[in-house]
Amino acid sequence: MNKVLTAIDKSGSFRVYLTISTELVQEAANIHQTTPLATAALGRVLTGAGLMGLMLKNKKDKLTVIFKGDGPAKQILATADGQGNIKGYISNPSVGLPLKENGKLDVGGAVGRGELTVVKDLGLKEPYVGTTELISGEIAEDLASYYYISEQQNTAISLGVKIERDYSVGCAGGLIIQLLPDASEDAVSALEKIIAQMKPITALIDRIDKKEPDVRLRYLLKEIFEGIPEEFAVEELEIRNMDWNCDCSFERLEKVLMTIGEKDLKEIIEEDGEAELVCQFCLEKYKFDKAHLEKILASIR
Repeated sequence: MNKVLTAIDKSGSFRVYLTISTELVQEAANIHQTTPLATAALGRVLTGAGLMGLMLKNKKDKLTVIFKGDGPAKQILATADGQGNIKGYISNPSVGLPLKENGKLDVGGAVGRGELTVVKDLGLKEPYVGTTELISGEIAEDLASYYYISEQQNTAISLGVKIERDYSVGCAGGLIIQLLPDASEDAVSALEKIIAQMKPITALIDRIDKKEPDVRLRYLLKEIFEGIPEEFAVEELEIRNMDWNCDCSFERLEKVLMTIGEKDLKEIIEEDGEAELVCQFCLEKYKFDKAHLEKILASIR
């Protein structure tokens, strides 16, 4: 089970969202049969979106994060809600590129240049939609840029996925630090020092002995903020679950068939006599026989 720890500093200057998302990323990789590069890219997006979902005010609120670049990965999309449910996909799960000069997977090259769109459904008449240009395609920098440009919030983000030699997920995790409105200059300076000396999130997770998720997160939090002045020491608020959960169903896929129009649906019935739809998130197949299709057709006439 994947957990998210939320914390705030003593002065009320910044809030912290921290997760170890190894199981979540491995599950997504298993479902989509991703290459190591695709696993790293999708894993970062899922982890980031999952944290962003738990930052929403209400549990029923939802958000969708869409990375659409000109790289071979094409589109990466993740949907999360305020209850810690997350799902996503990468359009090209077979993407592969040479390693970068530093030996790291080239996520930025896979994503390329393009746009990041964040759609927030907050229960209002219209969803909030924010779109920014991709800065690097490395995911974390792009999400931080989105917060700064679209929401005018100073945010530091670290996301990472470590892939083992057998292509399994060694570890994965993410950190979001967001300044609060009354943050002092001293708090900003203290944070800048912590961020400047911070090692990659996967390197920090890798050093932690295998313990219970809650214990590992608390240890990781302590490790990241070690040395910060006492007045800005971080204090745990809560630990919540964040897990893969696809909510597809026959009813949802029925609605998809209803949207294709009477003419096209009639053609499917006459030419094929059946239809098979595949959920793009979990790859579950839904078969609709002729009688079911005719029932849907009758309902939209």
